[in-house]
Amino acid sequence: MHIKSLFIVLFFSTISSYSQSVTDIYDIARKGTVDEMRVFYAKYPASLNTLNAEGFSALVLATYRQNNAVAQFLIENGANINENSTMGSPLMAAIVKGNNEIARLLMQQKADVNSTDSNGTTALIYAVQFGNSDIISVLLKNGADKKHKDKQGKTAFEYAVFSGNEKIINQLK
Repeated sequence: MHIKSLFIVLFFSTISSYSQSVTDIYDIARKGTVDEMRVFYAKYPASLNTLNAEGFSALVLATYRQNNAVAQFLIENGANINENSTMGSPLMAAIVKGNNEIARLLMQQKADVNSTDSNGTTALIYAVQFGNSDIISVLLKNGADKKHKDKQGKTAFEYAVFSGNEKIINQLK
């Protein structure tokens, strides 16, 4: 009976330890250092592409928080660059935050420039909405679909016209 009890305690403490470690990856992604992530990743490599309770990967969080060194480490070590939460992909997070460095890196690694979030919004539409003409050029060079319509039935061009930004309107003509 004692061996069975000991096994159960060890089993649940292992699961608890792993669950806690998976939570820690998100904290490191948000505000940690590459050294902290390197140590964590060496100990828990399977946690790299896990999602937190809100459905975000460590890469999305690092990108959104503009923790570029950690985001780059995650990308270089196999993080899923196309992981799509309901709020979008790492590329979308980079564009929303104006994080052109990571947006470019993600596209160099062949991130899907035409993936959509739960609203049907693409990275190109976000770039238009946030007035990021530099990234619009890079997205278009990487095959972004100018004709894609979101769930409201609007294209990137229609958002550009609504914004009145002539430079972006001309980019999308």
